[in-house]
Amino acid sequence: MSEHNKDIVRRFLEEAWNKGNVGAMDELFIRDVVVHGFPLQTPGLEGFKEGARMYKVAFPDGHAVIEDVLAEGDKVVTRWTYTGTHKGEMMGIPPTGKRVTFTGIIIDRIAGGKIAEHWVEFDMLGVLQQLGVVPQPGQSGR
Repeated sequence: MSEHNKDIVRRFLEEAWNKGNVGAMDELFIRDVVVHGFPLQTPGLEGFKEGARMYKVAFPDGHAVIEDVLAEGDKVVTRWTYTGTHKGEMMGIPPTGKRVTFTGIIIDRIAGGKIAEHWVEFDMLGVLQQLGVVPQPGQSGR
């Protein structure tokens, strides 16, 4: 079962984040998925799909590379690296044209062959620093 669970998460990252096919999330997530660490305007799957679309608009060339995938029981842990060029608005930040690279870790709980709970941690401060919205350490904010 662990390999099948890993495949679900791999497919999510490939389809939603790399290809921008958020419709695939309907097959991979329960409708009332609980998402932790990713701000959603709307709860559940619809809100998560909105967030995924927002990132694809902000970083149309965005691509996630899976570095590690571990599974035990009903949980899958994935460490990834994401790169993309900021060409669209993101959370009110106008496009900067800057290229970003950031890392993150997700933990997904699988139930009935679908992702039922999703935790995500990623370096948002690093993203904002790379975009020039937040000063790098040692830089003046002036």
